Amino acid sequence: MALDEASSYESRTIPQVKNTTIMIEKLLRVAIEFEVLLVILGWNEMVNKDATGSLQQTLAGCIERAGTTLHSGEISNVKLWPELAGRGRYFDFRSNSIPASIDFTEESPLCTTLCKNGFRIRTVEHLLSALEATGVDNCRIEIQNLDPDDRDVEVPILDGSANEWVKEIEQIGVEVATDQFGNSCEKMAPYVNEPVHVWRNDSFVAAIPSEKIHITYGIDFPQVPAIGCQWFSSVSLDQSFYCEQIASARTFCVYEEVEQMRNAGLIKGGSVENAIVCRLQSSVPSKATMVKFLFASKDWLNPPLRFPDEPCRHKVLDLIGDLSLLAQFGSQGLPVAHIVAYKACILC
Repeated sequence: MALDEASSYESRTIPQVKNTTIMIEKLLRVAIEFEVLLVILGWNEMVNKDATGSLQQTLAGCIERAGTTLHSGEISNVKLWPELAGRGRYFDFRSNSIPASIDFTEESPLCTTLCKNGFRIRTVEHLLSALEATGVDNCRIEIQNLDPDDRDVEVPILDGSANEWVKEIEQIGVEVATDQFGNSCEKMAPYVNEPVHVWRNDSFVAAIPSEKIHITYGIDFPQVPAIGCQWFSSVSLDQSFYCEQIASARTFCVYEEVEQMRNAGLIKGGSVENAIVCRLQSSVPSKATMVKFLFASKDWLNPPLRFPDEPCRHKVLDLIGDLSLLAQFGSQGLPVAHIVAYKACILC
């Protein structure tokens, strides 16, 4: 099947296959999670679930944030509540409990969506990434919007990264979670024993045995010189590294594609306040001095970047949020392995 030239928002791609729009960004959210990570969920000979040496944790108090959502552009409100050990992370929307689990994911454009009984929680990846990385294993996530009849809701985009969630968690603190009987519970995690991988053309995701968690990620946007080819690798992915090197990396988009996506009902709440925006180099008029000024710093509309490779780091942030969906009953979702991904959001 031939793919036409693709559009991208936050390195999430919408290629056209004949007359049908295919969300190829789901390579990451489907290929790795359903082809590779269902292997992990099966606990076969390649992966085993083992103790991490830590106890399950929860928040020490309640966190509340409200803000504009990325795609609908509406306002939603989120409250994060402490939860008992073994309960895991789940969303509470209109009295419906929706586990933050791969079993409840639904394909959707440009975001990770959870669905149960017709109720949907969209754009969960940044919040879940922050919770996973800061060790909040058990949490009730109460979410609501202004329309009492709406069965869909989004998590606020905030500044386009996980940084504001991390700051809130650090301020309120975390503590050892106990079950209904007052007992603490050991925290488990998936440990990869043999290499697991999927690929399509030159795009791939692999999990390789390792004593610690490492993530190596590569993206390539030759048609967008401001991004180009980038690689990012963590020496050892712990909470400190995440908070300093990953959490503040923002989502990104190409300016020329904004109108097309908004016409499709997407990114209505997107702005330079919650995303970094670049232009195709060839689209900048050679004699437009003001435009040249605005798109200085390698054609970014709203410089400076927080990191030279901020787009690539943001994809690591998203990946952690998606892998958190492997968590069960307060366990760790992120596999103990060296996870290597290249162009995992693009099939071409």
